[in-house]
Amino acid sequence: MNRINRIELFHVDVPLPRPFHPSWIPGYPQKHVRYTLLRLITEDGLEGISAGNAFGREREGLGDLLGSFLLGLKADDLETVRKRLREASYLGWRNWWIEAAFWDLKGKIEGKPVYRLIQEKDEIVLKVPVYASSGEVRAFDQRRQYLDTIRSMGFKAVKIRVKDPNRQDDTTILKQVRKELGDKFTVAVDANQGWPVSLVDPTPIWDLEYATAFGHTCDELGIAWIEEPLDQHDWDGMAELRKRVKTRIAGAELLGDWHEVRSLFEHGCLDIYQPDATFCGGLTVSKKIMGECRKRGLDFSPHTWTNGIGLMINLHAFAAWEKRLLLEYPFEPPAWIPEWRDGIIRPLLVNGDGTVDVPQEPGLGIHLDEAKLRKYGKRFYVATPIRVAVKAVRDLGLKTALELKRKRDG
Repeated sequence: MNRINRIELFHVDVPLPRPFHPSWIPGYPQKHVRYTLLRLITEDGLEGISAGNAFGREREGLGDLLGSFLLGLKADDLETVRKRLREASYLGWRNWWIEAAFWDLKGKIEGKPVYRLIQEKDEIVLKVPVYASSGEVRAFDQRRQYLDTIRSMGFKAVKIRVKDPNRQDDTTILKQVRKELGDKFTVAVDANQGWPVSLVDPTPIWDLEYATAFGHTCDELGIAWIEEPLDQHDWDGMAELRKRVKTRIAGAELLGDWHEVRSLFEHGCLDIYQPDATFCGGLTVSKKIMGECRKRGLDFSPHTWTNGIGLMINLHAFAAWEKRLLLEYPFEPPAWIPEWRDGIIRPLLVNGDGTVDVPQEPGLGIHLDEAKLRKYGKRFYVATPIRVAVKAVRDLGLKTALELKRKRDG
């Protein structure tokens, strides 16, 4: 039986060569790529990998929560896995990113890449088209070289970030980029209004009227989509904006689970759904969102801006979607490039035709570089049946621990 026999958790901290200034945290100089790495090992020696984005070491106590919930589960019993993760969320954090490690194991058990487990019709997908997703707000004179770089790499599409602190001029950069790239190059824009963060500098908050005026300029410029122009829970505002402008509206990247995304569908909020499987209910919910988009004639393109493992997980979700127009490829040199973004795995590089290769081996196709993991990672938790049993005896006493084991085994 492929039951989970060992759980390992690592803090991963990959230093960047220079500070990166994410548009979603105005004023914050990010100097590291940080995430929690999960490695699951079955009785038969199969390994499942996933990673959850982290600000620091906030998941230090996660292991004590996971050990008793996940040890002994059948690796391919996703229904029970999701039930356990939901139960754990009542007592601790939401951790849907963990689910991908079980999909990784399921793919290895069934001998298929994960994307073929979740697509509607069984189809081999060797590569998918990607767009260059910038991460910083930059003036055009600082952005011009970036545009030259992505064109030379083979990209045919780009997403620009905007966030004028005074909420007065968020369109000039789009006009300049459109003029520079011409009408045939796909240009999209991300306002990062869905989940505003004012940790350092205040985030300028858009309202419906400002988003409408911005959208009308996007209409004139032929912008492919406007991402997160309003708060992710402003269902009525997004639905109204979608009526007012021609440019497609995109979002839903960090919603917590299907019940939150369902409200967007019910209110008619979006043209493009962008769930991130490491946040939004896992790959199971990504698959469910695909089905709803298919039924309603809408588009699907996952959010991927977390780390290299998160990108790989969402690459499988996108490869399972039959339209496959464009997938986000986080790229903001000199700091946010594949070498640092992907850190402890083999970098996912762009082909000369603006595509990336889709892994064809069973599972997610994620291979940890053990040398880099030792360099950038620190293991902070290991769970095995014996370790968990010893802890239970220490915490609860032998009699109670044996009684709980009897009930669980039953």
